[in-house]
Amino acid sequence: MKILCTKSDLQKGVSIVAKAVPSKTTMPILECILIDASSDRIKLTANDMELGIQTEVAGSIQENGMIAINAKLFSEIVRKLPDSDVVIETNDKYQTFITCDKAKFDIVGKSATEFSFLPTIEQESSIEVSQFALKEVIRQTIFSISESESQKLMSGELFEIADNVLRVVSLDGHRISIRKIELKDESEDVKLIVPGKTLSEVSKILSGDLENMVKISYTKNHIVFEFDSTVVVSRLMEGEYFKIDQMLSNDYETKVRVNKKELLNAIDRATLFVKEGDKKPIIINITNESMDLQIKSQMGSMDESIAIEKEGKDLLIGFNPRFLIDALRVIDDELVTLYLMNAKAPCFIKDENESYIYLILPVNFNAVA
Repeated sequence: MKILCTKSDLQKGVSIVAKAVPSKTTMPILECILIDASSDRIKLTANDMELGIQTEVAGSIQENGMIAINAKLFSEIVRKLPDSDVVIETNDKYQTFITCDKAKFDIVGKSATEFSFLPTIEQESSIEVSQFALKEVIRQTIFSISESESQKLMSGELFEIADNVLRVVSLDGHRISIRKIELKDESEDVKLIVPGKTLSEVSKILSGDLENMVKISYTKNHIVFEFDSTVVVSRLMEGEYFKIDQMLSNDYETKVRVNKKELLNAIDRATLFVKEGDKKPIIINITNESMDLQIKSQMGSMDESIAIEKEGKDLLIGFNPRFLIDALRVIDDELVTLYLMNAKAPCFIKDENESYIYLILPVNFNAVA
């Protein structure tokens, strides 16, 4: 094999596929990136058996072939090469020679036959969304997945297609995040549970361009994201997702409309008195025309009032301030509306069309204050 490409193109391709290289594995071949120049295009592939990524690199193929190279070493070499053209050449003993200007590397590769190629997916159904929409919907939900090993399904997100709307849901037992994307073409109703790791890595690769589309294909066991010159294949999570609709309610006794930036900044200031891992709640006192925010800890205290529009009853309620911050940060509206029932019932932050819904459970602040 012998290929020629620029350092920048090669580095971009390596950084994309490296996201599917496992940090720990008992199979050395999974620690490799496959360079495939067996056809008319240069392709890089990595696969940890749960998540696989393949991308194309611009360049010329002077001699066809394939080689698997240790991903960590290859990434470091490419990153530190001069900004010039790179030649990668192999012999029949898997010896790999990387040349760039006056820099020359000689490393031992592995046979491509040992590599775990991406599975061939019979694409039964698919939808298309813009890169911008998908990147945004992941950003606006990924923070509320769970990292707990005991609740495996909470480490994934629900992709539910119904009535030509894609609803993306995440939850961690204390909060729920829901975002919706309207689809242009008709699609069959389906529910898929996509691993959070997959979505996180896909989000990092997406350009976020409004014009460029992502084709999302799926089967019973796999989901495939195709965009630009990249293909991401992931296993789906098995099981039945939580019955989200049973947790949602339109009932409220207190409705608050408030400037999002003012509320976010006030809560952010309050967290100056909360150490990492501390469970001190922010106590919110809602009265006729103001929302009073209070927090106390061994470090000090803060008290701040914000002007609001209120319908319904006065209310005193406590929350984990981090949960409120996470939700408010990903809402783009200037004004947000909070719906509350009582001090022990969830708070809902949502818009009129319910294109987004954030449910946050309150904290019993008498017990932890």
